[in-house]
Amino acid sequence: MPETIIYEQPLNERIRTFLRLEFLFLRLDTALTSNSELKNREAIDCLLSILSVFERSDLKSEIIKELERLISTLSALENSPGVDKAALEDLLTSLDHILDSLYANKSAIGQKLRDNDFLYSIRQRSSIPGGTCDFDLPSYHYWLQHTSDETRKQQLLTWFEPFSSVRAAIDITLKLIRQSTGFTPITAEAGFYQHSLDSSQANQLIRVKVPRTSEFYPEISGGKHRFTIRLMRFDIKQRAQQIEEDIALALSCCAM
Repeated sequence: MPETIIYEQPLNERIRTFLRLEFLFLRLDTALTSNSELKNREAIDCLLSILSVFERSDLKSEIIKELERLISTLSALENSPGVDKAALEDLLTSLDHILDSLYANKSAIGQKLRDNDFLYSIRQRSSIPGGTCDFDLPSYHYWLQHTSDETRKQQLLTWFEPFSSVRAAIDITLKLIRQSTGFTPITAEAGFYQHSLDSSQANQLIRVKVPRTSEFYPEISGGKHRFTIRLMRFDIKQRAQQIEEDIALALSCCAM
């Protein structure tokens, strides 16, 4: 187990959406590790949540814009001293392939799933607490009980396939952003830290690293001009209070 925990705060709506999708993709991965009924239900819930995120009609274009921006930024480094040109070329090739696959898909991402009556019936009931139980959706119960484990697993993978290029794009984007800047030591005086950002930089993400043994967590808020960190003492029985001690932390302001 790592000795530290990293807390992240997106600085724009695009990265906020990417982080939410990353979270849902990882949940789906975990759900697909088992073919139990509950895990299959969790996989469906994750799939429908991912589909809901893509109700934004401009999300595909946002992903494409971010990839094109990264390709432009990285291409400018080709003649910089000390750059591993072979590694950079491989990275640019990967980005180009992902971008091509997104352009090749002319329809809205997940449109076939929206048109699927079976998934639509589950989606309609999902907003109701317990609304997908057996008596509400007998067709869902039938699919879970009568379809073989392997068939259900394959069906879930088929439903997820329209999002594979999107996931690849988001994974590589967030990886590059996170790796763009290392961690530097800071001190939160009386549990508080504030920092102004250079508006000429493409600031994307704030990352705060704290020891796993800490009895506090950071509340991060900010935008493109500045951000603040408040260290809050965790107490499950009452409202968290800001700590009063000076605390050493590690901070990364990711800009790319």
